[in-house]
Amino acid sequence: MTIGGMTRSEPKTALIFGVSGQDGAYLSQLLLDKGYAVHGTSRDREMAGFANLRRLGIFGRVILHSSVLTDFRSVVEVIARVRPAEIYNLASQASVGLSFEQPVETLNSTISSTINILEAIRFLGLDTRFYSACSSECFGNTETPADEATPFHPRSPYGVGKAAAFWAVANYREAYGLFACSGILFNHESPLRPTRYVTQKIIRGAADIAEGKTDVLELGTLSIARDWGWAPEYVDAMARMLALDEPQDFVIATGEANRLEDFVAQAFSCFGLDWRRHVSGNPDLLRPSDIAFSVGNSAKAERLLGWRAERRMADVVTGLVEAEMARRSTT
Repeated sequence: MTIGGMTRSEPKTALIFGVSGQDGAYLSQLLLDKGYAVHGTSRDREMAGFANLRRLGIFGRVILHSSVLTDFRSVVEVIARVRPAEIYNLASQASVGLSFEQPVETLNSTISSTINILEAIRFLGLDTRFYSACSSECFGNTETPADEATPFHPRSPYGVGKAAAFWAVANYREAYGLFACSGILFNHESPLRPTRYVTQKIIRGAADIAEGKTDVLELGTLSIARDWGWAPEYVDAMARMLALDEPQDFVIATGEANRLEDFVAQAFSCFGLDWRRHVSGNPDLLRPSDIAFSVGNSAKAERLLGWRAERRMADVVTGLVEAEMARRSTT
């Protein structure tokens, strides 16, 4: 664009599949702050509420499109229309627990969405950089902190789908020369998490008990250990991956594992409660198979991206509690 004899470059354009989710909303906010023109998709933009975009105050700033990721023609049409410099695939069924109830849908949505986007970029001949959301669930149990060389051994349909998508990205990168990479993200939480996630269930359960609305919170096993980080920090790593000269895959994690029992204790202590008096186990909440211990090593991300996690589990819990109490004060 030329203005008064001076040339001003057009803003870089990003297309986010799964823009309405936790990561999609935070990534939209980050890219908008960087000066991007941000486009996002939903199956039906007229029917979707986009509550997370509204909550962050950016709903009117994201250009929205309808697109069905399992339909190749639908994917090609939106990519051809936007012609983005960067594409982020954060869509597909995102709940590990739900994947045991809906394994076919989970596998189809995860694998098809990734393949369709990759093939659309190749078919259209675009010089577009592609980020694919992978998951620590691919690793299964980690005896030592998992890095980019750790073998996969997924223990859920969700993990199986993410592992297949990871290898599809690697294949398109190697076979067709696409700038395509995967971020292998460990657990990352925020106030935008849906209530079906155990972290939100714990925070809201503790708040309800503190307010006298209930007296008991039922959970499955408390012995599992996870690497919990803060979602707004993790989307920053995604953007950094697409800014590299060459595409590479990265593990994104805090490097610290905590038992779910520790998470529960921390949350209840924020309300001045002893969790042992209020939490009970329910075998019906156990998964058919689960990961006992999960922790990541993001040394490569720190070395090449300049990224490291700042918030650890205790900070994450505090942030979730503060956000929940603020939410309750306005409803």
